Amino acid sequence: MARSIYITSAEGHSGKSSVALGVLDTLLRSGERVGVFRPITRSTTERDFVLELLLSRDGVDLDYDDCIGTTYEAVHDDPDAALSMIVERFKSVEARCDAVVVIGSDYTDVASPTELGFNARIAANLGTPVLLVLTGRELDESRARTPDEVRQVADLAVPELASAHASLLAVVVNRADPENLEPIIRTVAAASGVTAWAIPEDALLVAPSMAQLQLAVDGELLQGDEALLGREVLGVVIAAMSMENVLPRLVEGGVVVIPGDRSEMLLAALTAHASGTFPSLAGILLNGGFELSPVIQRLIDGLDHSLPIVSTGLGTWPTAQRIAQTRGRLSVTSARKIDTALALFDKHVDARLLLEQLGAGNSTVVTPLMFEYALLERARADRKRIVLPEGTDDRILLAAGTLKSRDVCDLTILGDEQEIRARAAGLGVDLAGVQVVSPTEPELRERFAEEYARLRSHKGVTLDEAREIITDVSYFGTMMVQLGLADGMVSGAIHTTAHTIKPAFEFVKTVDGVSIVSSVFFMALEDRVLVYGDCAVVPDPTSEQLADIAISSAATATQFGIEPRIAMLSYSTGESGSGADVDKVRAATALVRERRPDLLVEGPIQYDAAADAAVAKTKMPESQVAGRATVFIFPDLNTGNNTYKAVQRSSGAVAIGPVLQGLRKPVNDLSRGALVRDIVNTVAITAIQAQRAGAPE
Repeated sequence: MARSIYITSAEGHSGKSSVALGVLDTLLRSGERVGVFRPITRSTTERDFVLELLLSRDGVDLDYDDCIGTTYEAVHDDPDAALSMIVERFKSVEARCDAVVVIGSDYTDVASPTELGFNARIAANLGTPVLLVLTGRELDESRARTPDEVRQVADLAVPELASAHASLLAVVVNRADPENLEPIIRTVAAASGVTAWAIPEDALLVAPSMAQLQLAVDGELLQGDEALLGREVLGVVIAAMSMENVLPRLVEGGVVVIPGDRSEMLLAALTAHASGTFPSLAGILLNGGFELSPVIQRLIDGLDHSLPIVSTGLGTWPTAQRIAQTRGRLSVTSARKIDTALALFDKHVDARLLLEQLGAGNSTVVTPLMFEYALLERARADRKRIVLPEGTDDRILLAAGTLKSRDVCDLTILGDEQEIRARAAGLGVDLAGVQVVSPTEPELRERFAEEYARLRSHKGVTLDEAREIITDVSYFGTMMVQLGLADGMVSGAIHTTAHTIKPAFEFVKTVDGVSIVSSVFFMALEDRVLVYGDCAVVPDPTSEQLADIAISSAATATQFGIEPRIAMLSYSTGESGSGADVDKVRAATALVRERRPDLLVEGPIQYDAAADAAVAKTKMPESQVAGRATVFIFPDLNTGNNTYKAVQRSSGAVAIGPVLQGLRKPVNDLSRGALVRDIVNTVAITAIQAQRAGAPE
């Protein structure tokens, strides 16, 4: 029977979906098959956004319809029959999983005590311990609750669970007063008799997006970038005063509500947003249904085209009412909120203790999610500064937001500071604390040019030539690494591999004892992570270079917690074949054994003999590597590149890389089709490489 946890709240607006997200990710990182179940869903016509959010997480492989128990209507009509249906459908999900996260109902149409009691009955009948979520805010959102007030809610809720024979596992006080976390934890733990945690209130998590406000006021997008409608609105300013009184009240991430016939106020808000001396706005809402005059439209056409301007026919008071009634929610599309929620959960909830209380044991399986999480944890343990040269790409800015919110590393982004911060703000990305540097900054440009001219003087590079070359973002970023202003660089989202790594070849150079820069991909399969090299850099390596690639790949594997067992791949196994290609691999294998007798290496060997224990038993029964290889060295780039892509596409493996190896300092390349997730992973890998590069010998 799968382990399960029932997450329910004593009141509405507790933010239990963000707690459920954190619990789900914690279980997924334990390497298990994790399911999600929603006993009572809001509607039969609209999809449940909480369930969709949880099902969207990597590692959850269930269909939406299978994860629903019943509806509110069914519970009202016949609670006992609804409960039987819930148990039956839950058991179907449980049979397919090692653990199940169950998310209780949302307090949408039933009195609170009754609804908590019914959730407790469900939990008891499912045999699922309860994680009780209390809210640290008053229900009208007006203020934070004191520790004693939170305890009083616990005093009412805990007996309600007990009377239905539900087992209480722990309590999370969500949206708690940041100034009173420890007192809240102490009082609630004493009142409930179980472990308690407190997660502080974060305004972002309850903030609606511009898209939600547009929907709430039945608005129409007049102008602006539709992609920026996803930005959270962190404040509201009603522009009913004169311009000089409204402008000081503008807030970062705010929306300004302006009567459509107040064109002077519209122009003032647009100008303030573009000026850089006022807060960056999330959008403008024009109310009243007035059409802009042609001359005003012509004027704003020449201003910032990205800021969303929404028009509604409602008056000022109805518009303000609808805005006030609109709550933000955690959904699949709210990447910034997801990052924030996970970061808060990781910081304030002891994941190891939670797993222990659920009875989760240690697993030898390493899933893609586990590997990625381990990357972030290792990078976070010894923070390094990574430079991202491609600040004009939205994916880089979104990845930077994730890296910052998860405290993975320190970041420097190259580009025009005002433009980058404005675009990031428009995307809803918080770059506070992230350094932005222009590659034309005079002092750094001159310093870098002098260093580049010195390092390349043997090639005849003059100082004037160096001044031009060094403003290229790849050269500028690499020189930051070379001079210790950054610990590593990640680029390639909009530049070719050659453009990204050429500067490193020119002046970063290779580590002692390594003659060539090569690359590996981490291939995260369902249950383990393999290392493939070289699949991106060296077209046709010699025997000596192939040996270098194998030794470097083994070191990379070791650095990332993978025990290296090296397979030197060829189209024949052992002594069965001959020819120039096989002889090259055979010679490379001999060189590896000679230079590193401590490494387990086999070659030449075919892929099936290296990866499949049954085949290995037939072809190389005495080998310590055959059937158990973790590091696969391909004889040439053509074979390696095609194989990693074939495995990635046919098996659903997550390919992380290419990761460059052999350089004195870490520089890594991205695919130009890289997703935000790929960028985050590559930055974490680069930071971990930098930890090793900066370690004393």
